[in-house]
Amino acid sequence: MAERQPEHGTRLTAVEIHDNILEPAKKELDRPASSLFFSALASGMVIGFSFLASAFASHLVSEEYARAAAAAAYPLGFIFVVMARSELFTENTLDPVVPLLEQRNRETFRKLLRMWGLLLIGNLIGAVIFGWVLARTPVIEESLRPSLMKIATEVSSGGFGQVLYAGIFAGWLIALLSWVLAATHDTTAQILLVWLCTAPISALHFRHSIAGSVEAFYRASAGGASWGSMLGDFVVPAVIGNVIGGVLLVALLNYGQVAEEKAQGEGK
Repeated sequence: MAERQPEHGTRLTAVEIHDNILEPAKKELDRPASSLFFSALASGMVIGFSFLASAFASHLVSEEYARAAAAAAYPLGFIFVVMARSELFTENTLDPVVPLLEQRNRETFRKLLRMWGLLLIGNLIGAVIFGWVLARTPVIEESLRPSLMKIATEVSSGGFGQVLYAGIFAGWLIALLSWVLAATHDTTAQILLVWLCTAPISALHFRHSIAGSVEAFYRASAGGASWGSMLGDFVVPAVIGNVIGGVLLVALLNYGQVAEEKAQGEGK
């Protein structure tokens, strides 16, 4: 399919980006439950490669450069997820919200909640599987385990309030990623955009609910924390923060900048 060309200038307008999101999002809301669930399950496992890549990169360098190396490698899992078109809960704090803002009725809201529920459950099950396998099987070298535990502990610590607050910024970045991806069909540009929007999550210690859940579940599986504390002190606040960041700071604000223009265009 040919890439949509801007009507004026060299870049798509905000309205054109919005429309690129709207129609596919409507179709996603109507996908069968099994399709959404298995896509989310795959995404929850694949996103674990961000954790593994970060630990491997930080393991290769001195402590002084470990954080930068981990951040540079962190986007790997996100690149896999985005390019494979798997369903990640945090990406969908933007896309399926757009049809709801366009058509504010009970049925669209029900479809949104259905989609969110399926994606969150699938993502978290995938995260449990990946984290457990890393912790409890000899899939990786023993020399990597201290780096894995260090990253997992840093990410999943801080308490409910801190995780929620840091989660807002991660949700903001991931929903922003969904918006800017709709501005181009170029694969190289998309990969670069994924890197630009996700590397800061690791570098600045923001909290991504799904990638971070892999790390939290690894920590629990390895005996470094209880499952209850990882769920209550990390997963729950990270999910809440991601939703706030994605819905309020991207979906609503970006819809606000196009709503009147679209209304004027439809009235002509």
